[in-house]
Amino acid sequence: MRIDIEDLHVAYAGRTVVAGARLVAAEGEITGLVGPNGSGKSTLLRTVYRHLRPAAGRVLLAGTDLRELSPLRSARHVAALPQERGGDFELTVREVVAMGRTPYKRAFAGEDATDRDLVERALADVGMAGHAGQRFTALSGGERQRVLLARAFAQNPDVLVLDEPTNHLDVRHQVELLAVLRDRRRTTLVSLHDLNAAASVCDRLHVLHAGSVVASGPPREVLTPALLAEVFGVRAAVTDHPLTGDPLIAFDHRTPAGAEPARPAETLAGG
Repeated sequence: MRIDIEDLHVAYAGRTVVAGARLVAAEGEITGLVGPNGSGKSTLLRTVYRHLRPAAGRVLLAGTDLRELSPLRSARHVAALPQERGGDFELTVREVVAMGRTPYKRAFAGEDATDRDLVERALADVGMAGHAGQRFTALSGGERQRVLLARAFAQNPDVLVLDEPTNHLDVRHQVELLAVLRDRRRTTLVSLHDLNAAASVCDRLHVLHAGSVVASGPPREVLTPALLAEVFGVRAAVTDHPLTGDPLIAFDHRTPAGAEPARPAETLAGG
């Protein structure tokens, strides 16, 4: 299912955080939100999974305003992994993942074969099948992150909304998680701080800056040195990844954007 965000305005704590955002997450594509801290990425995602109500504008799911759906129907279509990870569940890993099946169950109904298959597949996809009987509270931060992502997978939604899903994950599990997202090919709206990961996994990017969408398009068209300097305040070159051919951003960690790069020592010595 396709997500359309139309002229979205969101105010939080008396301050406008998102101002007139328009963007599309096409069916079956991975759509990334990137931008500096405070640009409005998480706030925008919270409106999609209905944690926040917009002051104006709409979030459409296949042409229907999400606010017209009941919470139960909405939960059958949209699954979220927020940055706020929730409390410490006194449950096993498997029980936490099985919570993703709640929107499909009547009160006090037990698991059926479909529930079991989806839970087991979700655990396997995030590499946590061997931890199914372990207490959630005994896990590391990265392990908890993977379990909560598995819970969203088990929900079997049409749309995944993921806010920084690679937080707390080591490099191997970041790569594996992004590969799972590509393989599942659900409509996915994801915020990522790692611009190289976004360039690799996303079909389309929307760049947020000060609450507005300032650029949209395929990663290769969006992630230009000029945009990186203007929006992120960094000096960078964009080239091709030697292994995948995806855009690869090489950051200058020595020179802020707009500053003159230092001349080599031997040049300075020679006048």
